[in-house]
Amino acid sequence: MTQKEEPPLSRVPRAVRVASLLSEGEELSGDDNDRGDEDEDDHAYEGVPNGGWHTSSLSLPLPSLTSEPPPHPMDGLPGGSTPITPVIKAGWLDKNPPQGSYIYQKRWVRLDADYLRYFDSNKDAYSKRFISVACISRVAAIGDQKFEVITNNRTFAFRAESDVERRAWMQALQQAVAEQRARARLSSAYLLGVPGSEQPDRAGSLELRGFKNKLYVAVVGDKVQLYKNLEEYHLGIGITFVDMSVGNVKEVDRRSFDLTTPYRIFSFSADSELEKEQWLEAMQGAIAEALSTSEVAERIWAAAPNRFCADCGAAQPDWASINLCVVICKRCAGEHRGLGAGVSKVRSLKMDKKVWTETLIEALCAAVTTTDLAETQALVGCGAGISCFSGDPEAPTPLALAEQAGQTLQMEFLRNNRTTEVPRLDSMKPLEKHYSVVLPTVSHSGFLYKTASAGKPLHDRRAREEFSRRWCVLSDGVLSYYENERAVTPNGEIRASEIVCLAVPPPDTHGFEHTFEVYTEGERLYLFGLESAELAHEWVKCIAKAFVPPLAEDLLAQDFERLGRLPYKAGLSLQQAQEGWFSLTGSELHAVFPEGPCEEPLQLRKLQELSVQGDSENQVLVLVERRRTLYIQGERRLDFMGWLGAIQKAAASLGDTLSEQQLGDSDIPVIVYRCVDYITQCGLTSEGIYRKCGQTSKTQRLLESLRQDARSVRLKEGEQHVDDVSSALKRFLRDLPDGLFTRAQRLAWLEASEIEDEEEKVSRYRELLVRLPPVNRATVKALISHLYCVQCFSDTNQMNTHNLAIVFGPTLFQTDGQDYKAGRVVEDLISHYVVVFSVDEEELRKQREEITAIVKMRVAGTASGTQHAGDFICTVYLEEKKAETEQHVKIPASMTAEELTLEILDRRNVGIREKDYWTCFEVNEREEAERPLHFAEKVLPILHGLGTDSHLVVKKHQSMEAMLLYLASRVGDTKHGMMKFREDRSLLGLGLPSGGFHDRYFILNSSCLRLYKEVRSHRPEKEWPVKSLKVYLGVKKKLRPPTCWGFTVVHETEKHEKQQWYLCCDTQMELREWFATFLFVQHDGLVWPSEPSRVSRALPEVRLGSVSLIPLRGSENEMRRSVAAFTTDPLSYRNVLLTPGLWEPGGGRNSLLASTCESCLRSLHCLPSAGGS
Repeated sequence: MTQKEEPPLSRVPRAVRVASLLSEGEELSGDDNDRGDEDEDDHAYEGVPNGGWHTSSLSLPLPSLTSEPPPHPMDGLPGGSTPITPVIKAGWLDKNPPQGSYIYQKRWVRLDADYLRYFDSNKDAYSKRFISVACISRVAAIGDQKFEVITNNRTFAFRAESDVERRAWMQALQQAVAEQRARARLSSAYLLGVPGSEQPDRAGSLELRGFKNKLYVAVVGDKVQLYKNLEEYHLGIGITFVDMSVGNVKEVDRRSFDLTTPYRIFSFSADSELEKEQWLEAMQGAIAEALSTSEVAERIWAAAPNRFCADCGAAQPDWASINLCVVICKRCAGEHRGLGAGVSKVRSLKMDKKVWTETLIEALCAAVTTTDLAETQALVGCGAGISCFSGDPEAPTPLALAEQAGQTLQMEFLRNNRTTEVPRLDSMKPLEKHYSVVLPTVSHSGFLYKTASAGKPLHDRRAREEFSRRWCVLSDGVLSYYENERAVTPNGEIRASEIVCLAVPPPDTHGFEHTFEVYTEGERLYLFGLESAELAHEWVKCIAKAFVPPLAEDLLAQDFERLGRLPYKAGLSLQQAQEGWFSLTGSELHAVFPEGPCEEPLQLRKLQELSVQGDSENQVLVLVERRRTLYIQGERRLDFMGWLGAIQKAAASLGDTLSEQQLGDSDIPVIVYRCVDYITQCGLTSEGIYRKCGQTSKTQRLLESLRQDARSVRLKEGEQHVDDVSSALKRFLRDLPDGLFTRAQRLAWLEASEIEDEEEKVSRYRELLVRLPPVNRATVKALISHLYCVQCFSDTNQMNTHNLAIVFGPTLFQTDGQDYKAGRVVEDLISHYVVVFSVDEEELRKQREEITAIVKMRVAGTASGTQHAGDFICTVYLEEKKAETEQHVKIPASMTAEELTLEILDRRNVGIREKDYWTCFEVNEREEAERPLHFAEKVLPILHGLGTDSHLVVKKHQSMEAMLLYLASRVGDTKHGMMKFREDRSLLGLGLPSGGFHDRYFILNSSCLRLYKEVRSHRPEKEWPVKSLKVYLGVKKKLRPPTCWGFTVVHETEKHEKQQWYLCCDTQMELREWFATFLFVQHDGLVWPSEPSRVSRALPEVRLGSVSLIPLRGSENEMRRSVAAFTTDPLSYRNVLLTPGLWEPGGGRNSLLASTCESCLRSLHCLPSAGGS
């Protein structure tokens, strides 16, 4: 289609243009029956101001689709200096209604950097619809010259005249979206989730003459935007917007006002006179914004630090505090105004042009770069007097001194701070003053339904009859509720400063569908309700803004379930509780602390530990993530119980799908990890594992407990049978709503199993694996890795790869077992486990070592008749924690620490000589302490209690000989003396006020350990039964112990509550004496075994011919004796040298042995030189 170019707007007579617009008295019709072919969302707003030329009065041809679009009717109108957003592309497109009609409507479409708009005509001033570019997720071609613009919940279909034109539109849209996202990353509005590039100055519902329903109106910057409702505002899909550079507002009557433009008069009506005044103020501010100039702002923004708000970091701040020499955004400017002009003098960079002198602009630009000015700012901020006497009669004030020195920047700064009042904090009450600025004034009013206040949590449903209708007003930081809107005296009030928590229960929790709870410091709970979700949401946001300080305002960006302040301890600051702000959103706990960087939210379903410590009067909620621990204290019982219940609920499984389960660090559901780990440790050698079914009742109970809170379930040998656990795992996987391989991809997996070429089949499996959701992909790998281990024991458990595939094929693909392809997929994945899942050598090495250890112990156990399914497999290190020293050991329930030590030493061929006190140690890396296990102590219970930061290591006990000598020479069974003492109930969040070590007198006897304040005290301050104590050598360095000879004592009460404290001695000998006495009284005098086998286990002799080989481990004397044997038997020596492969590189142990022999012989001059025979 060939079309002529449209004449520019400047050539159209002014009278023609105005006469063609809707007249001032003309009302737009909301009746849309005559436009049945248009989509529902569009034709409902058919009369929204178009303001184009009527074809009857001015006949012009349609414009051509050129790269340079014709001018818009509003482009030629006079306005301020605010630049008009350039049009990226414009032209005619056919638009398809969303209900799928085949009738397309021709629309004039314009794209700029911020919006995609479409009009009835290219002459219309206001659009039928606009779509924020920020809300466009993607653009896709759909054939026949059509393409789709896809947002979060709507799809807009367009059709171009040709593929070339469609490609041009798609490229333009994709580039606009990419550029907008790049800009948005620098904007605080993007982080807060607000549509558009900035937050609205005012937003709400208004009646517009000519429409049946209220529209949602937002005043954003220099524009007034019209939306169908609040939902579409959040989605960024609007009707049209008015550029206020051509607008004017005026009052009409008590609740109505007009927004007048050259094209249309918009007649709005508010709900109250107060609301009308607020709308007028907001729109007049938008006009001032539109007519402002950016000359000063651009000069100040030339300094890079001035391009962001000094308070919140928002991009392009257009306000400033002229006495503080900082630039701030519009929102923070309101905060500064609340401080008063004596603290901060706020001016606009765009509108207050007269105040911006050249010197002031230079001062603001240099405020962040000039050293001397920054120092002056710091002094003034610390309270230095601006008009103090300088001591020089000729220059009596700092201002006079600056003038005398010619410091113009200093003069400007001091001049603007003559009347500044420096705010001061009360350092004695850190928890009572959370911030040093005045909270913003929030005003809101309306009817709410309220119940009587309560002093305990609301566990029962409150009926509708228990609510009373009250007129509520939120103003000046006080929420007041009245009998009705005409009442003068309130029935009661809640001060925002006393609110500690705001909670939003799920819909329909009480008689009213939407409710919210307000908790106060006085341990009172107020319940409010409404039927309207929108009104309830607005009340919640307003109350939140009224009591949340600016430092925590980022918590308001999302729809929270619970918001408030709580005392906490975190990081290294565990001595004194601080007050932080928290919000619970879904399964994420967001936190804002008074000091330090912004915290990443805690993923509650990925916690390693969630527990409540302490007694009922002093409870502490402990949240342990992989790299941090947070202690939340229950200072106020009422709101703490609400937080506790909400966090526990959020940390539990949210549903039946994989992604809704409690997850581990690798995104594997905890329920899967618990079952797989237990079967690996206790059931790999169980015959028919996974084929046999457990008891139905036990399986069901176990599965219910795992689904409810898998993190708290501990599977222990003897309490759960392996068949019950395996049945629970199979039932869980089979009952997944979407399946492990997902409904969408299940067929593709089954089809891949029919590929005949193995390489092609494996490649296809790898492709499909990548397409799975992350949680599904991690679970598949963990499960197949486990089945790979199970089939390694097929000789014993009778479950080879094929048998496992028969069991798990129908389970994972949720079939009836008739389709053989499901089993083939599982069999292929197990057989090609290493290739499909890209298992690296290190991972495979560890897995094989574990399997090898299990097989070896199974064979040994079978030979001795002591083989039992369910033995625990653990990793034990020799002398130090290194990869090359680790050993995988089977731990039967009866194994003692002595037996474990001997097992490790035998594996590494380490001999035990006299006075070699080899012992197994429990090492706690977090506490920087270690505990030598008693030789008769059972190992399995210790393993069950080990944390992720603890391990077992076998090494020599260097102090045992000295301890045994002390025990042999001492008189009596008691010990007493002074030690440095520090109590640290870090699990309870408590501690001594000073947080240091104190001198205390201790008496240790056969029954208890007593602590006295001093030697002369008659009554002990504390007393502990000695049998319940665990004593660890060492004290962690961050506690700053007074000496290096200390130990940590842990006491576990009958309620399984742990307490620990630290003791320091003055000398190493004193430490050994105390520790020896502890061992003596705890184990009835048996500190070390007296069996001769303990000291007579010699290293097995390894011989080659008649010559003893040099041991890999041993003393220098042993090595010299072996070398002497070589020298006395030359023939044997020659035979050893000629042994095939002995000297070859990579010869393993022989090559190592040979190199050792060679070096030793050379040192003894027994080996001939390289040139000899």
